[in-house]
Formats: sequence, C-alpha cells, structure tokens
Amino acid sequence: MRADEGNIHDGTKMLGRVHSRVIPLIIAIATLLWPSGLPADLVTVRYKEGLLHGFLILRTEEGAAIAVGDWTQLPRGDSVTSDLIFHFKDGSLYQETTVFSQRGKFQLLKYHLVQKGPTFKHPTETWLNASTGQFTVRYQEDDGKEKNITERVRVPADVANGMVTTLLKNVPLNAQQTMLSMVVATPKPRVIKLAITFQGEDPVLVGGSPRKARHYLVKVELGGVAGVVAPLVKKQPPDSHVWIMAGEFPVFVRSAGVLYEGGPIWTIEQTSPAWPEKSSENNSTK
Repeated sequence: MRADEGNIHDGTKMLGRVHSRVIPLIIAIATLLWPSGLPADLVTVRYKEGLLHGFLILRTEEGAAIAVGDWTQLPRGDSVTSDLIFHFKDGSLYQETTVFSQRGKFQLLKYHLVQKGPTFKHPTETWLNASTGQFTVRYQEDDGKEKNITERVRVPADVANGMVTTLLKNVPLNAQQTMLSMVVATPKPRVIKLAITFQGEDPVLVGGSPRKARHYLVKVELGGVAGVVAPLVKKQPPDSHVWIMAGEFPVFVRSAGVLYEGGPIWTIEQTSPAWPEKSSENNSTK
C-alpha cells in the first residue's frame, strides 16, 4: 500500500471516530434546546375522567399475547390518579402511575414509571414531579450496576406523560394536529415534542356491529439539528398510533407503539373477562 493510501485510510478512521462522538453530542444539545421555543397545547377538559377499571391485552406485531393489563382511574376532587399495569408471561412488570388535574385544562401533577423483568433490557424506575420539576431515574446498566440520577427539569405546561390517550379523547374533532410535550429518561431527563395528527376514521367491529374509530398518528419531533441527524444515525423513535372511538362518550380502543426505547412495536387493545369452560363432569353433577 502506498504512503498516500495509508494516510487516506488513517484519515477515514479518524473521521469515523470524530463522527461517532460528535453526532450524539449534537443530537443531545439540539434536543435539549429545541422544545423551549415551541408553543404548548393545553387540552381543554371536554369530558371529565371518572372511576374506571378497564382490561387490556398486549400483543406482538404477529398477534401473540405477551401480557395482560389493568387500567384503573380514581378521581379525587379535580384530580385523578390513573394506574396502568401489565403483567408479562415471563414475569416482567410494566406499571405507569399518573396523577393529573382536570380543572378546566388537563395538567400533569406527578408521574411514576416502573419497567422491570427479563422483557426490559435495562430495568428502570422513573419519577417526575411536574410542579417542582424534580426528575429521578433509577436504572440498571449492561454490567448490572445500578445508577441513580436526580435533576431539575423545566417542565412544559403541556407535558403529557401517561396522559396521551386521555387528551386525545378531549381534543376537538376538527383538530388536525395537536402538539404535546413529554419528559423521557435517556437516561438523563430530556424534553421531547409529540406531533399528533388525525389520520381519518377506521372501521372497527363491536360484537359484530360496525363502528368507526378515530385514528391518530403520534410522531416524535426532535427538531433543529437533531431532527435532521437522528434518522441518519437511526436514533429517530418510531411512530405510534392511537385509536379513539368518538361520539358522546369517547373511549380508547387501541394503540400501537413501543413501551421502551429501542423496543419492538406492540399493540394494546381492550379485552373482556371470559369464563373458563366447565368440564362435562362438573356439568353432569348439576
């Protein structure tokens, strides 16, 4: 190999190392700076949330059921505590507890997320106090060591952690796009924007009866330089989808997206309790 070829090879390697270090730094800085200048879309309370206990099932893209869930809500005055929990077949646990107010506008008060078990590569527990901005995350690294981070975050008024489906039940029917914020652990706290656009109505069956569900596309917008670079380095989170059955009593019916960073696309759907079939022996004794 000639000397000039060796220099080109070494230069390429150096450029690759610089690229691998600089690009993530650009993404981190741009993502932190971008959300502060965007307007907040506070969603007006059109339908107050009340007492709720829903039953959910979590499926893979191939349709295999991997977890069963409960979604409960308990109102206290103008605030509501929402608890979403999934128990996985492999023993893993996903639990999302959200406390929000519904006095004229929906606003997040507190948020707590637990992800643990073999399903999750990095077991994580996250706390966010929206009124004080205190954010705490406890997570496990690849080597099994536990790390803790506590920081103050400037929480936007429209932060929607644990509230996206509730807010979509209340957005005006003529709204083509809604912008919301979320605070996520990367593992350090980062504020991102969600651009939610109405995609039209999709047919759905309820006991064989045809209905219509409003389809929303949820896209993460990093903005600025990060928005340009992220897709190039495969850091852009995948889109999510949410279906809300509209009408006098709007209700969540389905969603499709990731539950954790880098995770697969899973579908969440409502389900109904079912009674196990009685054996013929039990039937004969009655």
